[in-house]
Amino acid sequence: MSLTTDIIGELVRDANRMERLNASQKRNILQRAVATIENLREAAGIPKGPGHDTLADIKTTASAAEHGLADDAQLRETFLQAAGMIRDLHIVLDSGTKVSLV
Repeated sequence: MSLTTDIIGELVRDANRMERLNASQKRNILQRAVATIENLREAAGIPKGPGHDTLADIKTTASAAEHGLADDAQLRETFLQAAGMIRDLHIVLDSGTKVSLV
């Protein structure tokens, strides 16, 4: 399995066992997910830009998790959202599609 599929599996597995993770573990997996999404976006040619970005929401939730300010339901949703984003970006890259803005 690749690192991409590994983190998708980890996010889904951990979303289903949220109560067993401490705040640091929750933050760490979300930070790894953010780094993976950023790397995949760069590889696909998706530029950073202005406006609302779901990735910012994931970063905010990671910070909230560290301080115990996010409940397990919110974290579970964020874990699954990050897994979906990584999966979608992985599919785009596997298809050979490149994004370009004019």
